Amino acid sequence: MNISSLSAEEAQELKKAGKIAAQALEFCKKNIKKGSNMLEAVKKTDQKILDMGGHPAFPSQISMDQIAAHFCPVKNDNPVFSGQLLKIDIGAHVNGFIGDNACTIDLSGENNDLAEASEDALKNAIKAIAPGVKICEIGRIIQETISGYGFSPIRNLGGHGLGRYSIHEKPTIPNYDNGDQREINEGDIFAVEPFATKGHGVVIETSNPTIFSFIKNKPVRDNTSRQILNEIRNYHNLPFAKWWLEEKYPSFKLNFALKQMANMGIIKEYPPLADSGSGLVSQAEHTILVEDKARILTAAED
Repeated sequence: MNISSLSAEEAQELKKAGKIAAQALEFCKKNIKKGSNMLEAVKKTDQKILDMGGHPAFPSQISMDQIAAHFCPVKNDNPVFSGQLLKIDIGAHVNGFIGDNACTIDLSGENNDLAEASEDALKNAIKAIAPGVKICEIGRIIQETISGYGFSPIRNLGGHGLGRYSIHEKPTIPNYDNGDQREINEGDIFAVEPFATKGHGVVIETSNPTIFSFIKNKPVRDNTSRQILNEIRNYHNLPFAKWWLEEKYPSFKLNFALKQMANMGIIKEYPPLADSGSGLVSQAEHTILVEDKARILTAAED
């Protein structure tokens, strides 16, 4: 998406979404304390987004240790914060225009260098962004920064374009030099998202997805599944969390409906993504608007 295609009102909605996402990320960080549980933290964060006049662009996620992304707690899998390495990924939208940001918190105090690797990679990439810069150059900077810390960038995860009601669009902003010679244009809007790991630098899908998105409508037979389908269609094809539905429907009926709809191709599953070598993973992310240089739309306010 390019800001030149937006009206003045839509551009303001985009900027508001960025501010809400940034404030929600800071809010979530303050609610993470050893001994508290993850479900409480993400519930409060999603509610904070609503209270500020936005909607979650995806469920607030907190992925632990070797899990890089796509973990969202549920009632029967609700970790307590202790000494984990946490990736906090928060997105907000206003009328479909999205702000997306993330950071890493090291509760152990033993992996600060890994957290700094992804954060510095993000900072260095943002410094280099300007009209005419090649996409592969951003990837090279991220790769060199992370490698300089002695870690590996995750090669099959990266930044992404943002569209209206669409989180992942072109271009992909790689975390390594992938040879992409396309140039960034003034007005482009995208997320830069370095991941650093002590492992293999490739993520794989695990099991037990708790995040989904609606793909297309098909008839379902039982009444509860129809009720759930009608509800998730209101999310505009954006990802939703299983816990959003847990308080409204019995667990066995909800599990059946989600599995049935996944098998029918009505919804897409997003299993947690883990480093293939079980290495710890860190993450950092900002949403960027390209002007004469990068403008951070998800910058935390002073």
